[in-house]
Amino acid sequence: MNVAERYIQYVREKTQAEPEKSWDKILLGFRANHFRTRFFPKRSLSKGYQKLENMMMGLVADSLANGDRYIWGNIFAPCELIHSFGLNMLSIECLSCYMTGYHLEDFFIDFAQSLGIAPTLCSYHKTFIGGVESGAVAAPSYAVTTSISCDGNLNTFRYLQKKNNVPFTLLDVPYTDDEASVDYLTGQLKELAASMEQHLGRKLDMERFRESMRIENETRQELKKFAKLAQKHYYPGDIIDQLYLMMGTHLLMGTKEFLEQVRFMNEDIQTYPEFHGKRILWVHLLPFYQESLKEYFNGSRQYQILASDIVMDYDGEMDAEDPFRSVAVKLLQNVFNGSYSHKAQMIGEMVDEWRPDAVIHFCHWGCKQASGGSPLLKEAMKERGIPMLILDGDGIDKRNSHDGQIKTRLEAFLEMIEEESAQ
Repeated sequence: MNVAERYIQYVREKTQAEPEKSWDKILLGFRANHFRTRFFPKRSLSKGYQKLENMMMGLVADSLANGDRYIWGNIFAPCELIHSFGLNMLSIECLSCYMTGYHLEDFFIDFAQSLGIAPTLCSYHKTFIGGVESGAVAAPSYAVTTSISCDGNLNTFRYLQKKNNVPFTLLDVPYTDDEASVDYLTGQLKELAASMEQHLGRKLDMERFRESMRIENETRQELKKFAKLAQKHYYPGDIIDQLYLMMGTHLLMGTKEFLEQVRFMNEDIQTYPEFHGKRILWVHLLPFYQESLKEYFNGSRQYQILASDIVMDYDGEMDAEDPFRSVAVKLLQNVFNGSYSHKAQMIGEMVDEWRPDAVIHFCHWGCKQASGGSPLLKEAMKERGIPMLILDGDGIDKRNSHDGQIKTRLEAFLEMIEEESAQ
């Protein structure tokens, strides 16, 4: 057991024994990991993914160390607006993932359920509630969530407001993107800005908000370029790098730092050799801890994740002259908003543009939309001649995932697509 593993074990034991005294120890580990990924990156990763990992470690460590500099959100909360207040945003889903680094997800989930939280609630939310309620995770002064995709968002944030006195704003995102819906959501975003000004004593920097729209447009074009380049080049990375990309597009979108990161990756990937394996489009969440998935995708020259719908979840242009309305349209047209037929259509457009060899849809336990809608997507892929695998499991709670079953189904699917291409 190396030094890092011993420290992880130490923090896990201390948190379980005295969670209310563990916050400084948790933060120290995050800071140490930020230092490690900067000066001692994982050598098997490409330089671009090394820098990406370090960027996300820094975002979490720096934000959590300064409670007055960040707010809570879910992954669809408008980070562009948050940045324009000079604040960072950390999503509760990502924070829960980071807690798994200490193997604390099971403790926090059990703690939440011991308080009466329903076992059927999403495990990301239970991990977060358990962390806060146990006293292990410190609370910021404000929170923002949306109604997109997850029906647990409102209840989780409402619970945290009641129990921990964290005021929050819910953005009620309609299913359709007609003019009335755009007007309705634009009004809510302006009310959010006013509420944050009142609660936080900060003013919204409108010029910074407009500039974030211009930067976001450039970043989105660079991301599309990266997906195109990933069709041609082998680019060594781990499956968790898709999580880091998702953090970038949802927590740092519209920032110069993330734009420069993606530009670097586009330059770096072109220094790598051609890729002759199978290209996969990933749909929904990534169980980054799953051993079988890591075995087949980490650094693989045979199978490479081309893109993920949760990273490329919007394909429109932002209008810098009307940023509130632009953000409203972005939320309304998000691949995760509305009916599943809308999602199937957008993923079909991704397939048409990037031509992956196969699609893998991971159905996270407790996510009703994913489980209920996946057959619609499979039918849409069948019409396009794209093989698709549906995997069931849990994105964060290892106890709800069976690696043996996932391994068996994954191996059979990959063998099938190899045989089909050989014919």
